[in-house]
Amino acid sequence: MNAIVKDFKVIDTDTHVIEPYDLWTSRLSVKKYGDKVPHVKWDPNMNEDAWFFGGERTGAAAGAAMAGWHEYPPKRPQKLEQVDPALYAAGPRLKRMDEYGIYAQILYPNVAGFGAGRYLGLGDQELMLLCVQAYNDWLTEWASEDKKRLIPQAALPFWDIPATIKEMTRCAKQGHKGVVMCGEPDAFNLPKLTDPQWDPLWACAQDLGLPINFHVGAGDMWYFDMMHESVGRHAAFASMGALFSLDLAAVISQIACGGVCHRFPNLNFVVVESGVGWIPYLLASLDYQWLNCGAHKENPEFKLKPSEFFKRQIYGSFWFERETLKPAIDTLGADNILYETDFPHPTSMSPGPATSAEEPAKYMEKAFEGVAREDIAKIVHGNAARIYHLD
Repeated sequence: MNAIVKDFKVIDTDTHVIEPYDLWTSRLSVKKYGDKVPHVKWDPNMNEDAWFFGGERTGAAAGAAMAGWHEYPPKRPQKLEQVDPALYAAGPRLKRMDEYGIYAQILYPNVAGFGAGRYLGLGDQELMLLCVQAYNDWLTEWASEDKKRLIPQAALPFWDIPATIKEMTRCAKQGHKGVVMCGEPDAFNLPKLTDPQWDPLWACAQDLGLPINFHVGAGDMWYFDMMHESVGRHAAFASMGALFSLDLAAVISQIACGGVCHRFPNLNFVVVESGVGWIPYLLASLDYQWLNCGAHKENPEFKLKPSEFFKRQIYGSFWFERETLKPAIDTLGADNILYETDFPHPTSMSPGPATSAEEPAKYMEKAFEGVAREDIAKIVHGNAARIYHLD
């Protein structure tokens, strides 16, 4: 076992559990709601199992289950039964974590979108809320296999703030250590992230000690089909995967410059699957423009610059960077950086016949070369343990 994973209880701050086909149909009344309840059926047009919310296909049922798969993305398994059980079952997942040298995993969703926006397509307020609650209950049960190592993050019915506050409180009592918030609510015809209408949500999370997690791909994903049809599928998918992370620059800019961090100084925010190499440039740019455009005069009550808000309460996460990692640590410091693997998604650090990924333990030894031991301890364990309140 390599030194880093031997010496530290590594916390992987971005992983996903592939949802079972019957997650919602086994918990909600199909008799009452019919095929509006999220369900899986064979899609003959795409030759694969697919999720449907009502009559609308939302995605491939095994599309996110890519760790160890033998084809390069966007090719993917046709059925969940074709993939390694560690991708969807808690017992095998814990064994895989042991093999990788990972102590704990922070758990995120797939099917309903990384910010729960797909529930809005159901068009039934009652059913939308029930779907969120069913997902959170299922994840609570799944993580109960080992509550110290499997760390659930609650989905939110963010379109209904009073219901969101109730659900946050309920999930906190069940052991959820954070919440997943949509970073582009305006993409769903809801108030912008900086609208004070969201303040009760931020206040509740702050009071409960729950960090707000903004995962990539929770908005309109304009980059999904930006390439001309003449571009190869693999090249187009590679470009999309890289642009995912940069979406979170907009989230950081909004919460740092739009008053959210100022009004809620004790609330932590995590940009998930973000990478960190680009963040020093963003913060330098925000600080320059803040002063250059007179924002400091317009907002004299803000006692911190955007970069200082970031260092006080915002965190980025990385999982494959090499050349950009140490400069980012040197510039930002080690206190705002988290480690992740994105298991078991297409970009995850999961070696296989169709990936360039390295086993996490080996990758960390190379990536952290020249980084002080105390900084490594913060990045792979201490920061996450602090903000998620882990033992």
